[in-house]
Amino acid sequence: MTKTEIQQVKLRFGIIGNTESLNRAIDIAIQVAPTDLSVLITGESGVGKESFPQIIHQYSRRKHGQYIAVNCGAIPEGTIDSELFGHEKGAFTGAIGERKGYFGEANGGTIFLDEVGELPLPTQARLLRVLESGEFIKVGSSKVEKTDVRIVAATNVNLGQAITDGRFREDLYYRLNTVPIQVPPLRERGEDVVLLFRKFASDFAEKYRMPAIQLTDDAKRMLMAFSWPGNVRQLKNITEQISIIETNREITPDLLKTYLPEQTKQRLPALWGSKENKSFESEREILYQVLFDMRKDMTDLKKLVHEIMSERTVTPSTPSSNNFYPSTPSVVTPSPTVSTINIHPVHEDDDDIQDTEEYVEESLSLDEVEKEVIRKALEKHKGKRKSAAKDLNISERTLYRKIKEYGLD
Repeated sequence: MTKTEIQQVKLRFGIIGNTESLNRAIDIAIQVAPTDLSVLITGESGVGKESFPQIIHQYSRRKHGQYIAVNCGAIPEGTIDSELFGHEKGAFTGAIGERKGYFGEANGGTIFLDEVGELPLPTQARLLRVLESGEFIKVGSSKVEKTDVRIVAATNVNLGQAITDGRFREDLYYRLNTVPIQVPPLRERGEDVVLLFRKFASDFAEKYRMPAIQLTDDAKRMLMAFSWPGNVRQLKNITEQISIIETNREITPDLLKTYLPEQTKQRLPALWGSKENKSFESEREILYQVLFDMRKDMTDLKKLVHEIMSERTVTPSTPSSNNFYPSTPSVVTPSPTVSTINIHPVHEDDDDIQDTEEYVEESLSLDEVEKEVIRKALEKHKGKRKSAAKDLNISERTLYRKIKEYGLD
């Protein structure tokens, strides 16, 4: 097609932009329209895929027939077959009457299946039969019915990955993908971003009866440099926000920056099946965190045991260094269960704390150590359990349970 013909199509369907890849997509849609071949439209969410099925329908011999757009991702799995193929009266609970279904209603016309990658596998098998023979069976019926429908599908997921994961039928993919159309993302459309912004600004100025906002040259460059993960839909929303909120109708880079979300350094594609991988990574990270926390707790426990045993053998003039203990030194008579101890100083910058077996006999259990630490924390904070729990780095509920368990009421 000539550029003039493509421009006429853009005006008719409200498509803004002059990028070569966009013009190529429109050209393919017009060329394939007179045929009955199935078309698969791919592209990121928000790029405007919904315009291309309308182009195909209006330039086909079916333009006087019914055009039905179905969002496959918005229909619950339990009712999708009934919505698409219809049902008989009494086919299931709530089926108080007969339903024709979209494929029956669109006979002689076009059905646009948006988000086709969200279809459940049983429904994919039914759709494949329609594509191959034009036949379908209503839910609750045994009668085979015929339909003459042109199917145009669209998706923003990676169907190749979905096939690998067993979530999409390979034979259905090749049936739908007879003619592929790729709609380019906004970040690859260069100056089209500025043209779209100007169009949206003009529309909102008319809608809200106010002067249209305008971009400075630096703001235009910032607009084109942004990655636009939400594509045209995101650009339209931001343009509307600025049009309503800002009293200054000239938009500078500093002002525009406040409306653009921060961009990540790397944008990774959202492939089908990535959710499972992310879950595995999260579990591994949680395990690592637990192990690190356990190591830290054991190190702290060793240090506490060392300090408690040191206090039991020190003279009255030697103060304790632990934060849990009162500043007034206490005199402790060596316990008969404690053998002669070789006390080593504990330095804050030491990487490894010596094992507690060097300081304590086996008769000293961890429960006794924990009880002693809790008792001293309570003494330090004069019985205030909330402060003691904070000092011990445990919850108040845990502290209350331990107090009751050790009889420290």
